[in-house]
Amino acid sequence: MGFLAEYYLWIKALHIISVIFWMAGMAYLPRLFVYHADSEPGSDKSETFKVMERRLLRGIINPAMIATLFFGLLMFAINPSLFGDRWMQVKLVLIVAMLGLHGMFSAWRKEFERDGNKRPARFYRIVNEAPPTLVIFIVLLAVAKPF
Repeated sequence: MGFLAEYYLWIKALHIISVIFWMAGMAYLPRLFVYHADSEPGSDKSETFKVMERRLLRGIINPAMIATLFFGLLMFAINPSLFGDRWMQVKLVLIVAMLGLHGMFSAWRKEFERDGNKRPARFYRIVNEAPPTLVIFIVLLAVAKPF
């Protein structure tokens, strides 16, 4: 992987761009769930939300997550010593939490697809705060490297 070292900053830029798209989608999808939870199952409005949620997840969020992980792993391949940094270890735990949240969002989208949602809009309003909260701590760790 030594030949990639000269491209490290390009890979890092692509990683950041991917993160931006992933997080934009992760911030918007639960907001769609809020509105979808308030719509009548089977209504035109509900069917429109199903299409929007599916396209957002499959067309933006999933590809951006894959790109984020790919470029992140490339950076580790170039600089494996990052694993030894405490801030990176904490950041990786938060990334695993974000991946778990991504999985939950995907499962909830499937529930909506089947008209099987049982949660109120208020639940999704609260969950909507999780991705930005995780992002704040992930960015602070990556930039400030506090420990």
